Amino acid sequence: MNIREATEGDLPTIVEIYNASIPSRLATADINPISVESRINWFYDHPPQSRPIWVMEIDNKVVGWLSFQSFLGRPAYHCTAELSLYVSPDYKRLGIGQKLLQQAIDKSPSLGLNTLIGYIFAHNKPSLQLFTKYEFQQWGFLPKVAVLDGIERDLIIVGRRVN
Repeated sequence: MNIREATEGDLPTIVEIYNASIPSRLATADINPISVESRINWFYDHPPQSRPIWVMEIDNKVVGWLSFQSFLGRPAYHCTAELSLYVSPDYKRLGIGQKLLQQAIDKSPSLGLNTLIGYIFAHNKPSLQLFTKYEFQQWGFLPKVAVLDGIERDLIIVGRRVN
């Protein structure tokens, strides 16, 4: 297993992994697949020195990714980032999410970050367990803020200080 900075060439696989998460209605509020073209600006809004996108490779194949997103886009929040973490369905339960999340925690100070945030649907028990294992705490609860297939869903905000 190898974690490295994502390149534009990884974008089709990043999008493929993301789109694979949509049907489960667990990990994203998107309800339709996204396109590579729709993610090009998103990709370039992630400078590696402060808000990187990392990919996990196994045998030179990208099987998961993690990104740091600026929190609320205001200057006073420059030391806080929102994490997004996705693993290919064929590679779940192999520790990929754990390794990506641990690296995010370990490298955050060198990225100028002291706080990490995650938005996780309350019914996404595997993600909640993962973040709890890495000492994220529930910092917020937004009841019934999403509607997925006609079902109202709650959102949990998790957070952790990293220094």
